[in-house]
Amino acid sequence: QVQLVESGGGLVQPGGSLRLSCAASGSIFSIYAMGWYRQAPGKQRELVAAITSGGSTNYADSVKGRFTISRDNAKNTVYLQMNSLKPEDTAVYYCNADLISVGVGLYDYWGQGTQVTVSS
Repeated sequence: QVQLVESGGGLVQPGGSLRLSCAASGSIFSIYAMGWYRQAPGKQRELVAAITSGGSTNYADSVKGRFTISRDNAKNTVYLQMNSLKPEDTAVYYCNADLISVGVGLYDYWGQGTQVTVSS
């Protein structure tokens, strides 16, 4: 069974930084795209950043220049470095991965979410 486990969320002051991590585990054959989404109270879940297996990246306009997504394919892990955080970045952040696992095939997996709160 595949699991995505996130870590690194918390409370930070405006202008501060946080680094989120998401490790995929289980009977994984291959991971394609990995990404981070977020959902603020009363709002729809939105894409924050995504990265392909080859390293191509895509960012929401609201985080360009402040957030950096990266991945370690050997560890099946994706990271999100968040700098210059703003109160509007406050949300639950979810990890996502499109991967092939043994016995299941290609499927879209989600982590449980980690809270990021930006407040003074």
